[in-house]
Amino acid sequence: MPAAQTKDDLLAVSAKEFAKLQSLMVTVPSDVATQSVEENWSIRDVLVHRAHWIDLFLGWYADGQAGKKVAFPAPGYKWNQLAAYNETVLAQHADVSWEDAQVRFLAAHDRWIKLVSGLTQEALYGAPMTGGNNNWTCGRWAEAAGPSHYRSAAKFIRACLKQASVGR
Repeated sequence: MPAAQTKDDLLAVSAKEFAKLQSLMVTVPSDVATQSVEENWSIRDVLVHRAHWIDLFLGWYADGQAGKKVAFPAPGYKWNQLAAYNETVLAQHADVSWEDAQVRFLAAHDRWIKLVSGLTQEALYGAPMTGGNNNWTCGRWAEAAGPSHYRSAAKFIRACLKQASVGR
């Protein structure tokens, strides 16, 4: 799927992928949501992770706009250390319930929508994101943090639900 090039396309793909993910989320029983499956990740973990990464993006944007140094992907980590960083994130959120994971994810999505909806086409796609340290626009970063993550989370959930139904 090619990356969005306009604000309208970005909001549309976000709405589409969010709706698919949300329709899956409501079908997930709590016991299935917390079962570790692929590489010890559960559905709950994936949702917590997606909420966290939305907030990372929002922080990158805010720091860039404030003229601060942007820590990519996070303070003390490099891109080649994502596995270690993600393990730290999951460990920090290990006590989050399935219900709370959903609430956190929905709240993060709402913050993402508020930012993207409030930006102009020029702010989203007119130039590389301030502080981004590469040529990706704010819109491209937003898509990676939002709809692209929603799509992969939905794929993960579908696979987990299929596996759970086979095992029952």
